[in-house]
Amino acid sequence: MRWAAGWARFLFWRIAQGAVVLLVISAIVFFMFFVAPHNVARLIAGKQATQQTVALVAARLGLNRPAIDQYGSFLWGLLHGQLGYSFYNSESVRTLIAQRLPVTASVAGGAAVIWLALGISSGVLAATRPRSIADRAVTVAVLTFYSMPTFLLGLLFLYLLFFQLHLAGIDFFPGSGYVSLAQSPLSWAQHLILPWFTVALVTATTYSRLTRGSLLDILGEDYIRTARASGLTERRVTYRHGLRAALAPVVTQFGIDLGTLLGGAIVTENIFGLPGLGALAVQSVTDEDLPVIVGLVLVASAFIVVANIAVDITYAILDPRVRMK
Repeated sequence: MRWAAGWARFLFWRIAQGAVVLLVISAIVFFMFFVAPHNVARLIAGKQATQQTVALVAARLGLNRPAIDQYGSFLWGLLHGQLGYSFYNSESVRTLIAQRLPVTASVAGGAAVIWLALGISSGVLAATRPRSIADRAVTVAVLTFYSMPTFLLGLLFLYLLFFQLHLAGIDFFPGSGYVSLAQSPLSWAQHLILPWFTVALVTATTYSRLTRGSLLDILGEDYIRTARASGLTERRVTYRHGLRAALAPVVTQFGIDLGTLLGGAIVTENIFGLPGLGALAVQSVTDEDLPVIVGLVLVASAFIVVANIAVDITYAILDPRVRMK
């Protein structure tokens, strides 16, 4: 019973803290985009609009009301799942984001599986064989991809695996576009394999370094030496006792990276022509479509907050003492 009560308090406070963070972010974003500019109605109506047109736009959108009143209406809409309507085509912002979200989620989810597998496995390999050829090879690979910008790696993949293979009559890797998972799982994966590895190879370097450094520290602890002295195999000591404790910084980094990527992989989506949240963000900034920009910022913030709550829960599972704190 005490265990259940501890979990309930833990979850309540984490969710309450996340809700407060989102409330603060919503206020900052609203006042930044709708109050701080000198004349939002003029921005929406255009530079050539008359004063009468500007006044009509302000009245139609409620921009002539007090700022606090406007924020109250904005917050009330958020609580009911309303993010407003695009200034560019009058389409619901929620609909625009819902249409693009599966693309970004597909990129983020597939890339996350790959970077976790590559990063953790290479980090463990380097930590269990320090100063060996394998350790040096991992270090060289990490430094290579860590210093390589995402756009450069994406363009290299397009040139080598799409353009050159296409000239040779091999069309396995599509250069752009997206196919939904429900339509064809094979085509879905085929269109995303290059974006997945573009994101994963750059991101995996951080996880490899974190895993290697953390596991090396853990393997030097007294309780690890005690486990070895008790006759446990090195494999069991490494994976059952060492790796679980070493994953704490990896979990933290994963929550940040996945939450950020779900908000839109702007560079990758634009390189490979993927109609995700990142492409929508670029288009909205170009069109100065404030409601869509605000909606994307809030959705990205929500993903990061939820990811951090998930990280805290994972911490509590890995180390029950976290719940007591």
